[in-house]
Amino acid sequence: MELQQMRYVVAVAETNSFTRAAERCLVVQSALSHQIARLERELGARLFERTSRRVRLTPAGAAFLPAARQCLDAAERAVAEVAAAVGEVRGRLAVGLIPTVAAVDVPEALREFRRRHPQVRVSLRVGASEELVEQIEQGAIDVAFLGLPTTARPRGVVAHALARDRLVAVVAPDHPLAGERSTDLRTLSSEVFVDLPAGTAGRLQSDQAFAAAGLDRDVAFEVTSADYIARLVRPGLAVAMLPSAYVPHLEGVITVEVTDAPARVEYVIWSRSRTPAATAFLGVIGVPAQNADNS
Repeated sequence: MELQQMRYVVAVAETNSFTRAAERCLVVQSALSHQIARLERELGARLFERTSRRVRLTPAGAAFLPAARQCLDAAERAVAEVAAAVGEVRGRLAVGLIPTVAAVDVPEALREFRRRHPQVRVSLRVGASEELVEQIEQGAIDVAFLGLPTTARPRGVVAHALARDRLVAVVAPDHPLAGERSTDLRTLSSEVFVDLPAGTAGRLQSDQAFAAAGLDRDVAFEVTSADYIARLVRPGLAVAMLPSAYVPHLEGVITVEVTDAPARVEYVIWSRSRTPAATAFLGVIGVPAQNADNS
């Protein structure tokens, strides 16, 4: 069994196509198919069901895939660890982030990181805070930026608090509240809201604040993108509550201070078994890898 065969299996599984997998792996399709067939003979089981219309994993293939990925990750990490031992940082860096991260200028941090370590390949994944924690635990990403209510803390990962921020109301330019210096949750409770999906960390901080004040609110619109929240606020469809440090990135909306607004804490998190690239990236953003608030 060879690592290249595992790479071919992963590529076919991710593209659902032998043709696209061969293009990704920069080999001719016949060579890729031949290597997978050799591997199947060695394993004594077919990894893929092939028809004229589709390719999909068999139960044996589904069982093989996670282990293949782990082997490839381990091989990649071995190369990175050897490079680190001689003073080089190589390999990959997978960074996860929530759409509203504001405590760190991520593009600028990545620019500096790439200047220092040009051999590292970087991938970015945008998601919800709870998803990012799971991906760190699973080893799918190396470092993540997330925001949580002050009542919650990241668990199962190493975490460092970056900043604390209060939410503000975001309204259309012609909204009655647009001319006010401040408002409160009771006033806002009569408005129609757009917010992140129920159950997410980004939604929870607002839900908890209204519940603690004994207030109900109407969340008529749920979206998964903070940028799209502004697109619904701008024409007056709804109002929103977003972190104050994030809203300067938005255009065509007005922000209003909320006197009893909830707060959130932004964290950077990583795995206990961090890679050399993750350690180097944490150094770029000024967080020594051993400096953690909890794990």
